[in-house]
Amino acid sequence: MTEETPGFDEQQPQSAQPQQPDVPSGSEDAEPKAAPQEGAAPAGDAAATAQVAGLTAQLDQVRTALGERTADLQRLQAEYQNYRRRVERDRITVKEIAIANLLTELLPVLDDIGRAREHGELVGGFKSVAESLETVAAKMGLMQFGKEGEPFDPTIHEALMHSYAPDVTETTCVAILQPGYRIGERTIRPARVAVAEPQPGAQTAKAEGSEEQAAAADDKESGGPDEG
Repeated sequence: MTEETPGFDEQQPQSAQPQQPDVPSGSEDAEPKAAPQEGAAPAGDAAATAQVAGLTAQLDQVRTALGERTADLQRLQAEYQNYRRRVERDRITVKEIAIANLLTELLPVLDDIGRAREHGELVGGFKSVAESLETVAAKMGLMQFGKEGEPFDPTIHEALMHSYAPDVTETTCVAILQPGYRIGERTIRPARVAVAEPQPGAQTAKAEGSEEQAAAADDKESGGPDEG
């Protein structure tokens, strides 16, 4: 007879049971899946930064283009303003030249009217027409100048006669042979005059007389030449 070993049957099932392989739990499976998400976050930030940098560069380009267009517009506006002023100045100049040419052609008529007035022939209807013509010429800016006794100015006077006079101290207009005319500051015809200059030696004699008078006044203030 075979002897049975006590407890063999109880131990046999325990040793015969196959060992189950370790199965990772659900929490362990989640960890590898979460790793790619953590690595994707820096990539998203870099893309956003690159996008912001691109938008900033585009904005800078737009601002540069806007500044250039604004400068072009300001320059064009300044050129247009200069053009308008130049056109306006040229228009005024052309108008003044046209008026001056018209009035220059009327000067002989005005001279005839002046001579008729001096001789007392400006009467009746001729007087009315003459005065109306003079009024229109004055409205257009025509001004007459030249008076007897005023100093001779070669820029506005034309000397046609020359003489000497003891009662003048400088070259003086003693007669107005033909009046001068101007429009504003522009002289369209100088006054034609007769001038007189101081006689030669008159200034020397006058200077000597002035010295004698001064000496006499000094002697009078000091009590006379014999006193002292």
